[in-house]
Amino acid sequence: MGEPNRDRFRVALDVRLVQRPSTGDSTYWLGLLHGLCRIGSPIEFLLFSNAPQPRGIPMPPGSSWVELSSRSERWWSFVAFPLAARRMGAEVLHTQYSLSPLAGRRGVTTIHDVSFFVEPSWFRFKDRVLLRSLVPLAARLASRVITVSETSRRDIERHLPAAHGKVRVVPNAPHPDLRPVEPSEARAVVADRFGLEGPYLLTVATRWPRKNLALATQAAELLPASLPHSLVLTGKPGWGDESLGPRSRPVGYVQLQELAALYSAADLYLAPSRYEGFGITILEAFHCGCPVLCSAGGAQPEVAGDAAEVLESWRPEDWAEAIRSLLSDSSKLERMRRDGRRRAADFRWEDAARRTCEVYREAAQ
Repeated sequence: MGEPNRDRFRVALDVRLVQRPSTGDSTYWLGLLHGLCRIGSPIEFLLFSNAPQPRGIPMPPGSSWVELSSRSERWWSFVAFPLAARRMGAEVLHTQYSLSPLAGRRGVTTIHDVSFFVEPSWFRFKDRVLLRSLVPLAARLASRVITVSETSRRDIERHLPAAHGKVRVVPNAPHPDLRPVEPSEARAVVADRFGLEGPYLLTVATRWPRKNLALATQAAELLPASLPHSLVLTGKPGWGDESLGPRSRPVGYVQLQELAALYSAADLYLAPSRYEGFGITILEAFHCGCPVLCSAGGAQPEVAGDAAEVLESWRPEDWAEAIRSLLSDSSKLERMRRDGRRRAADFRWEDAARRTCEVYREAAQ
């Protein structure tokens, strides 16, 4: 077979995560599809999943949804998907974190971060073993590796030598369906849905050790009585430190419209993570006009730029003082809201889609 045309060829995407409850991984695939729809690429996309096409999923022009059943998720990933994609003429296969040898030399894999190498204790034993075996294999097999920040690129190349020269940085963007809510309307939604009448701080994350939510809860408890703020915690339960204080208001997993209201009505967003390969929630808070106080963990300062307050300390006392100082300075908070909106606008799924298509073209050749 001759070399494929540079612009017109076929790419198979493993989009199983796109229809699952919203996480950073599902936002990535959904955002990429939105971006591909907007740029109108001449590439033909085969969207592979093990479930029927859900309503509302954006379909790039000329793309097809391919429902492929299998005996198990692992068999689907390593055998059924690559064989079916090649039978259908796909020149490039795009997966996440893992890649089958059957993908040949035109496989592309997205590795958001290698935090399981950076600090193994952040992961359960089973997950750690699985990731530390599958991801290095994918890096060796892949023609190209996509990651989401320069921080992640450096860490990937440090921990996965086989990835040297293959890694391309394609930044994420806010959830493509997230829309800011006018503050008074947002406060009404938050009061009606969650019973929150007073001011609050917000953090959004599954409660894993890496997310370091205990730092946020401990800092909130150290705030003076003159600041009556609750700390709203959204996200799945996860595992690890579940220490919650009187100010903590865990609300569990929330729908996207509720999340938009929570961002839009919060006085301050806290991002205390020990490590992030990117930090989509920082951009989402910016997009909804919420000021951000974040840690220096991983790529968070890279994503935040100069629009957030970045704190290098891991002491709850220092976080409590930073929160108190920010909440006492309304002019600074208003400036952070403006800077945050401007910073969020720098990250667009259309740009991510264009860069990703360039990676596909590299792999196809």
